[in-house]
Amino acid sequence: MVKKVKVVIGDRLGKGQNVALGVEAAGGIAIVIPGVGADMKVGDVMQAENADFGLSFCGSGGAGALTAKTKYGYSIEYGLRSVEAGITALRKGHRVIGFGFMDTEELGRRMTETYIQLGR
Repeated sequence: MVKKVKVVIGDRLGKGQNVALGVEAAGGIAIVIPGVGADMKVGDVMQAENADFGLSFCGSGGAGALTAKTKYGYSIEYGLRSVEAGITALRKGHRVIGFGFMDTEELGRRMTETYIQLGR
C-alpha cells in the first residue's frame, strides 16, 4: 500500500479549504485546522497526525512556521508569497512553510505533487 501524503493546513483567519481541495486533487490527505488562529497550531497538529509537511498562512507568513520550529524543531521557510517559492522550500527539505494569505487550490495541488515527486 502506498502511503498518502498528509498535509496540515493552518490559516490565521480559519480558511484553507481551497488549499485542501488542491492537496486532495493531487492525491494527498488534507488536515485543515479549524478556527481563527489555526496557523499557530500547525506544529501541534503535525506532531499529533505524523504529517509529512505543514502550510501556515497569516499576514506575514511567519508566525505559525516559527512556532512550529520553536516547539518541535521543524525546518521552516516563511514569508513566502508565491507557489514557486513554496516549491523551492519543499525541494530544500523544509517541513513547515509559511505564506501570506493564499487560500488557492493551485497552491495545495502543486505543493503536494512536488512532495510526491521528491519521494520523501
